[in-house]
Amino acid sequence: MKFLLIMNINPKVLESLTEEEQTAIGAGHGDLIKEIRASGEMISTQALADPSASVTVKAVDGVPTATDGPFVEAKEFIGGYYLIDVDGKERAVELAKKIPDAGIPGLGIEVRQVMFEAGSEM
Repeated sequence: MKFLLIMNINPKVLESLTEEEQTAIGAGHGDLIKEIRASGEMISTQALADPSASVTVKAVDGVPTATDGPFVEAKEFIGGYYLIDVDGKERAVELAKKIPDAGIPGLGIEVRQVMFEAGSEM
């Protein structure tokens, strides 16, 4: 079963961390990546740019139109994700708890099962 472990980021929370705490987050991600690569459970992981650098495409008078910035104004945003292939939801949650961000108040990890993948049978 494939799951997306979505890291929800709050920039104010991250800015409040010490340099040591920020370094520990990076090291923790490195450790987790090694673990899930070794177990064969990792498909990919990506960190995303700040939403201020994004472009949103949505219909304006029935025509797809691009505008600068995120679709919604929010204090939290998706900062990145891990795409994993595990035996079940329990294992996905177990791995989500190992993401360093999960241990920081004000941050969180959303665990979502992948329901469709291009090229796969439904």
